[in-house]
Amino acid sequence: MNTPVPEYLADLLQNCKAAQGGKLADYIPELAAADPNKLAVALTTLDGLVYSAGDDDYEFTIQSISKAFVYAYVIEALGREAVLEKVGVEPSGEAFNEISLDQTSDQVKPKNPMINSGAITVHSMIPTTDNTDRAEIIRQFFSKLAGRELAFDMAIYQSEKDTAFRNLSIGYSLRNLNILESDPIEVVGSYVKQCSIKVSVKDLVNMIGVLVNGGVLPQTGERIFSHLTVRQVLTVMTTCGMYNAAGDWLAAVGIPAKSGVSGGIIGVLPGQVGLAVFAPKLDRYGNSVRGIDIMQQMSNDMGLHLLEGIPSSRAIVNDEDITAVKPDVRVYKLNGVLQFAEAERLLRKLQADDHRDNTIIFDLSHISLINKVGQRMLLDGIDRLRADGHDVALVDPEHILPRAKTKLNFEPKVYENLADFDN
Repeated sequence: MNTPVPEYLADLLQNCKAAQGGKLADYIPELAAADPNKLAVALTTLDGLVYSAGDDDYEFTIQSISKAFVYAYVIEALGREAVLEKVGVEPSGEAFNEISLDQTSDQVKPKNPMINSGAITVHSMIPTTDNTDRAEIIRQFFSKLAGRELAFDMAIYQSEKDTAFRNLSIGYSLRNLNILESDPIEVVGSYVKQCSIKVSVKDLVNMIGVLVNGGVLPQTGERIFSHLTVRQVLTVMTTCGMYNAAGDWLAAVGIPAKSGVSGGIIGVLPGQVGLAVFAPKLDRYGNSVRGIDIMQQMSNDMGLHLLEGIPSSRAIVNDEDITAVKPDVRVYKLNGVLQFAEAERLLRKLQADDHRDNTIIFDLSHISLINKVGQRMLLDGIDRLRADGHDVALVDPEHILPRAKTKLNFEPKVYENLADFDN
């Protein structure tokens, strides 16, 4: 059988193509010339498997999405307290390019690292040796996270640099207040170059895998960030990542996120899943219109809202939980919570297993909770096993799975315990 996730993502894009509105980022000439019809989505699991659909190999510039990763990089390099001395964590309630400073403490500083004043300050703090270009340091770091060599879009870089009047004014204001300690022209130019690194949605979900996985890069097993660094970054993404639309985003989608004016959005649900979307047309806050629509549908469909309060079970089924009770019967004993992340791992396990058995039994007696998406995915898996020629039965003494029939109009046999199957 095949997992239904790729089909779901393709259907999601098809359904979202009707979402209109928004406009390209016309204040940057090169971005104003972007193809408004590009649309892509990608998803990464806790262990780094990537699913994607649409224009998933199309490259666009990372723009402000870079702020989250550079913030994490600098915290890891200098320590959280050193960064908090320079940049706060309070939502600004203002546009991303406002000259927004927190003046409630003894030290005036940018309100948070997700607006330009904070991001320029954080960029200036990147440790360098031998006059190494900060943007090149970040390009190399992003390449490591993405698992491939990334490049600058020099046309976008030059276009942004030539029109960076607002950012230069922010830079001079920061230098005047001694927040920047070096030439604002050099810092702003390097920051703009950081934003011009080219990525696809598949690159982005590979990069955010390190945030999903608590600071460990799934592809290599290397620890990149501490747990505290990840928590700090995800907290600021939650409150500030969508600028002055952060409140609406948190209520409707409920996933720590960061957007960019080229049309990308990333979302991270720690311990479960990472998401990335791309659609160039923006709303008045600078966030992708269709990207928001896609993210909201995924959050609703998969039960991903941060405040759902459903714990994650990392191992829904282990190898020792799969037993053969008869020569042609295999039992999968499921454990803990069955929501999207766990259901995806289960279906992937079923896809990988060599099912020569005629009958497959799912033992649900050790499941403590199953949400709607977990129900749908399990029933879809049953359909796919049936289509492959298998009989399917359930051990469900607590009746946690509704007795609704599957899409193939098949209702599995249900037993109170496994011993009943032999009878």
